[in-house]
Amino acid sequence: MILVIDYGMGNLRSVEKALTHIGAAAQVSSDPALIPQAERIILPGVGAFDHAVIELKKRKLFDPLVAAIRGGKPYFGICLGLQLLFESSSEGTEKGFGILKGRVERFPDDLKVPHMGWNAVDFTHADCPYWKGIPAQSYFYFVHSYYAAPAEPAVVEGKTQYGRTFASAVWKDRVFATQFHPEKSQDLGLELLKNVVGAAR
Repeated sequence: MILVIDYGMGNLRSVEKALTHIGAAAQVSSDPALIPQAERIILPGVGAFDHAVIELKKRKLFDPLVAAIRGGKPYFGICLGLQLLFESSSEGTEKGFGILKGRVERFPDDLKVPHMGWNAVDFTHADCPYWKGIPAQSYFYFVHSYYAAPAEPAVVEGKTQYGRTFASAVWKDRVFATQFHPEKSQDLGLELLKNVVGAAR
């Protein structure tokens, strides 16, 4: 069972619909007891960093999620689900999961924010299993005002240009996350989700 975490934020319906479309057995839930049972955790998210942390803690999901990821549970984060992997954000004062070292920063004022629409992703490793069947420099759909600035360059698996080069995907061990929205990225997004689901088996 693939568990999609419901913490009151994120395009849950879109993610669930995309997973159903590719034939994945996914369950959307806010029950922390399901976290240890899941094959893979998917954490979507749209909104503010601090609000997400507060909601996860309110629903008693924060600590079980961190424990599961640190214990090697496969994890896929989408947008805010990527940013929460890091230690902190300039958007607020709450601490993130701290799975990856680094901070989330806001795009500078000279850029139009949010960064919204289609943009290319430059893959760091062509043999990364999550990019299987996806051409290099493929376009995915973004909508965000903040971006992750990893302290460890080795975790950056995708790079995108928007006034500067930022990490649009990260990968370390059994953790993979994208700043873009695969559930809104048409056929290539569905292909990526198939790869995510396949990696859970």
